[in-house]
Amino acid sequence: MRRLRANAVIGGALLAAVAAVALLAAFWTPHPVTGINLRARLVPPGPVHWLGTDEFGRDVLSRLMAGARVSVTVAVLSVAAAFALGTLIGLVAGFLRGWTDRALMSLNDALLAFPGILLALGLLAVIGPSQWGIVVALGLSYAPTVARIVRGQVLSIREREWVEASRALGNSEGYTLLRHVLPHTVSPLTVLATSMFGWVILAESALSFLGLGVPPPAPTWGNMLAGARPFLESAPHLAVAPGVAIAACLLGANLLGDALRDRLDPRSLRP
Repeated sequence: MRRLRANAVIGGALLAAVAAVALLAAFWTPHPVTGINLRARLVPPGPVHWLGTDEFGRDVLSRLMAGARVSVTVAVLSVAAAFALGTLIGLVAGFLRGWTDRALMSLNDALLAFPGILLALGLLAVIGPSQWGIVVALGLSYAPTVARIVRGQVLSIREREWVEASRALGNSEGYTLLRHVLPHTVSPLTVLATSMFGWVILAESALSFLGLGVPPPAPTWGNMLAGARPFLESAPHLAVAPGVAIAACLLGANLLGDALRDRLDPRSLRP
């Protein structure tokens, strides 16, 4: 229990700090995010620029804060899209069964055969790099995972006594599904959402690093890492700042997800 509480506190604090920075960046940054000052190129961290400047003289801290806003926004919207689509598919497939289940799960399994990042790369090649494009690509890429988990939960719930009682009372299938089946999928989906937030942050950073994310000059942690590659020896601070930010976000998501899994699923508690 002490480990569970420590994971929850540390993970929650890290994610709360990232969310607070992202919210603050929407209203204030220490310096203009896209302001170029060629006289201050590659300045190391100091009292004026706490995390230094990049090759165009732009303040790294300001860009890191703005990148947090973009990355968190993309992650939240992508997770929401994946859960909306995946939950709908899983509920319908698991509750109706029959040919509907076979057709939906065949398509779902075909998408699951591709790694999420590879499927997102293919979709972005068609959609084109943009903030909304990456939300659509990542949402479609991770929806099959959600659908598979929701379907499994629905299959174990649809034959329970309270579901049969709802049918016996004359309630419609849709009412029974939304009122008595859907609420019982909340616990596993809560754990999955926390973990998936970290996956999407990493995937968005990787896609931006490859040039398929939000186009410059808008900063993201991924394109900041990509821009730091030529200066790893002369200005390592350019890569350290976004790298630490991505690592902190992933650590927070994993710790909080682990704590939620132990809390919501007593069977996973270890002596």
